[in-house]
Amino acid sequence: MKRPALALAVACAAPLLIAAIAPGITPPDLERLGWRKVRWQGIEPAQFQATPSGGVRVQGRGQAAFVHRPLPGQATCLAWRWRVDAGPPPTDLRRKGGDDRALALTVGFTDYGPNAGLGARAQMAMAQAVAGDHRLPRSALSYVWGGTGQEAAGAPRGFFASPWSTAISRVRIMHPAEARRGQWVEEKVDLGTDWRVAFGGQAVPGLLEVAIGTDVDDTNSPIDAQVENIRLVPCG
Repeated sequence: MKRPALALAVACAAPLLIAAIAPGITPPDLERLGWRKVRWQGIEPAQFQATPSGGVRVQGRGQAAFVHRPLPGQATCLAWRWRVDAGPPPTDLRRKGGDDRALALTVGFTDYGPNAGLGARAQMAMAQAVAGDHRLPRSALSYVWGGTGQEAAGAPRGFFASPWSTAISRVRIMHPAEARRGQWVEEKVDLGTDWRVAFGGQAVPGLLEVAIGTDVDDTNSPIDAQVENIRLVPCG
């Protein structure tokens, strides 16, 4: 079974997924940087480690996992750089199952979008009860390196609903799977504008956390990728 990019954020779409989530073993170098690792029971977790420059490197084959850390503040612009040296072939990220991607950088927000119905909110309440003191995001934007690049043709700013969590998670492919590998790419996104476009609301909620995930188990692909210098910056 495939998983959303930020499981703690999308568990409201399927509360039983909570049972499949387990704390991973966070390497001390990552823990010192504030990251926590999460794995999926029954799925071999990818290996995460800190880079000398304070970034995150993920390696493995046919595995999946993610790390997350707090990202409090208001929805200004988010900048980072990343690279993929090895990753899966193109997969359709609109489909449940087979939707592998090299990297997903996902930002969780403190409140729902305007179209989150009573069902999604009730399921989130159940998931939050299981999560205890760890507050789960109520909406999430996932920026992805992977997919075919055609998933969001015609969609505003390229956002499409995650098939795993249509009520609260939106996905934007920054680079398709066949993008050039082995070089750093600088990114900057306007989180406020993106949230309004993706969810259709005007009052943008606050930020809660950020996650870095990989998912290559369906294609049994190798993964070697890095993310560095994640930071909130002015949008001007």
